[in-house]
Amino acid sequence: MSAPVFLADGGALGALGPGDVYVLDGAEGRHAGVVQRRGPGERLDVVDGAGTRLRCVVDAVADGVVRLRVDEVVSEPAPGVVLTLVQALAKGDRDELAVEAAVEVGVDAVVPWQADRSVVVWRGQRAAKSRAKWVATVRSAVKQARRACLPPVAEPVTSRQLAARVREVVAGGGAAVVLHEDATTALADVALPASAAEPVETPALLVVVGPEGGISDAEVAALEEAGAVTARLGPHVLRTSTAGPVAVALLSERLGRWV
Repeated sequence: MSAPVFLADGGALGALGPGDVYVLDGAEGRHAGVVQRRGPGERLDVVDGAGTRLRCVVDAVADGVVRLRVDEVVSEPAPGVVLTLVQALAKGDRDELAVEAAVEVGVDAVVPWQADRSVVVWRGQRAAKSRAKWVATVRSAVKQARRACLPPVAEPVTSRQLAARVREVVAGGGAAVVLHEDATTALADVALPASAAEPVETPALLVVVGPEGGISDAEVAALEEAGAVTARLGPHVLRTSTAGPVAVALLSERLGRWV
């Protein structure tokens, strides 16, 4: 069984090596030492959210502070294509469910989208509070999936801003796919961007998922004009909480991540 994962609060984990000591404190230390009652001899991983993983053994636990001995430092490679979920805001926490599952199956970034037909509206303090919930959901999903990379949650975008982002991504060698039930092209047949040879050239692949009421014709037209393509997942219409994670899983397999 894989070791449980805890997120480091800042710091360069890559500077550590086998035999070094790492002290896990704060909220993560309390969770490991007090809530989960991890004890000496148990194995756990500490990740920095940027791809570095410390494989550790617990030396001692006291007052919510866990002293770890580092056995191995692993640097996980950056993705050749940044797989990004653009998730429309939805009621009933369905958008959060989509984000949670998408992170578990391997999405690299998340963009909240205030679509024309989104019943939920993020404004003012609610916007900050709602985005914070998404960030917390991502952190929890990263730990659940034992990932070393923490997908960023962008500031919410309007439909106009999303079209501008699609245009920028496509111009940079990336691609954008809008999931739509009336599309004639299957997701399996959509052309994907080539993996980057260097990190600075990493292209993005946007997966755009609409709200419960669907994406408006005007939004589809604007996104297609910006360079996006529409695609269908299959013969059935999926909920907004389901479509994104399913698409991310299928695209991850096509990108060679699930090997």
